[in-house]
This record gives sequence, structure tokens and C-alpha cells, in this order.
Amino acid sequence: MGKRYYCDFCDRSFPDNLPGRKKHLQGVQHQRIRKLHYDQFRDAAAILSDEAVKKPCKKFQRTGECDYGDNCRFSHMTPDKLRALQDQAEGIYMARIRPKLEDRVPTLEDWLSKRKQRNQPSHGHTDSLNQNPSSENTTVPAEYSLPPGFPPPHELPPSLQPPPPGGWPDHPYEEWG
Repeated sequence: MGKRYYCDFCDRSFPDNLPGRKKHLQGVQHQRIRKLHYDQFRDAAAILSDEAVKKPCKKFQRTGECDYGDNCRFSHMTPDKLRALQDQAEGIYMARIRPKLEDRVPTLEDWLSKRKQRNQPSHGHTDSLNQNPSSENTTVPAEYSLPPGFPPPHELPPSLQPPPPGGWPDHPYEEWG
């Protein structure tokens, strides 16, 4: 006896040959059962986008039943269900967006703690730069730490060397050419 192909969706098996498998996979019953299976995992936004486009099913509104069931091309959703589905979709969307919005707006405590960490020397190579000494003695620390495995700063090429301890000297702009 040859190998048999078992379809998990339809819960049936048949001889495993290319024409038989192709015929089964393209069959109406298999496609209907497969669609029902994957519709279980759709999110509220996808269901809402499909149902909002459809017109209401008149037979379902009159009798509460439809001969086509889930395969009906008209919507079986009542306005209350659509509204509840829309609220659910918005809730999921806001739950995804809210953390991103909260990350963008730092609190004063966050800013102060970051500032305190910046002003404390770390275990890496750190220097502070006086960006503008005439403006109320504000010092902006220039923190850098060399990646692990890098040679000491004095052995680095000029393009990779950290800034000097007092910062770069201010040179007035010179005219060229």
C-alpha cells in the first residue's frame, strides 16, 4: 500500500499523489474549512475592515439566520457589534501606541537622573568639554568609551583619538582663497 496524505483541516486522508493532493487542496470543502480555521486568529482591526465594507444581510436581519453562514458576502454584524469591534480595535491600537508616546515624553526625574549620570565620571575614558565658557559656566561633558579590544587612546590614529581634555581650541574662522 502506498503513502497516504492526511489533511489536518479536513481530518481525512487519501493517496498521496500530485493530482489527488492538488484536487483536494483546490476543493471547495477544504478551502472553506481552511478559511474558517484561519479566521479564528484574525484581529479585531482586520475583521472590522472586512465587515465595514460589506452591506448588511437582509435575510439575516429578518430571520436571524442565513443559509450561507460564514460564507455570506453580506455582513451579519449588528451596529452594536460593529461599534464594540471598533472599540476593541482602537483599544488594541492605543495599547500598542501608548508605550511609544510615553517613551517620547521623558519626565523631569528621568532627565535629572540622566544628567546626574552624565556628570559623574564613569569607568571608561571621560573628559568634559567647556563648550562656551562665557555662558554661565555651563559644562557639557563629552563622554566616550572605547569599544572593548581597542588599543589605548595614544596608539589610535588621529581620526579615532578622543578629544583633548580641555576640548578643541577655538580658532577664529579664517578666509580661504
